[in-house]
Formats: sequence, C-alpha cells, structure tokens
Amino acid sequence: MLDFAVWITKDVHQINKGYIDGLRARGLSDEDILNVAEVTGFFNYYTRLADALGVEPEDFMARPPHKEN
Repeated sequence: MLDFAVWITKDVHQINKGYIDGLRARGLSDEDILNVAEVTGFFNYYTRLADALGVEPEDFMARPPHKEN
C-alpha cells in the first residue's frame, strides 16, 4: 500500500492495470486502492498548493531542510 502511494507521488504514469491487479492479488480491495489513491492525491495536491503559496508550517511542525535538485 505504501509503495503504491509512493508511485502515485513520484511516477503516476507508470501505474497500469497490471500494477492494480498486483495490488488486488496482494489482498487490497478496490475500495482500499481507491482510498489510497484519493488520500495520496489530496495530500500531494494540498502540499503543492501550500508550497506554491508560501504557506509556512505551524510553530509545532518541523519543516524538513530544502533539497536542491
């Protein structure tokens, strides 16, 4: 499930029917797969939106150091 979330985040275009079938073969239901995709997609959207608008984290949140690509 976590690998699926990482794939959605880093390389969503590589996910295909065979990958989804593999998740099913490992015991994930269609509802599980949908939930992971929805939560991951929303988190990615929200994080990118906050970053694009320069939203600073709350004082209680530690911000990871910025990585240069």
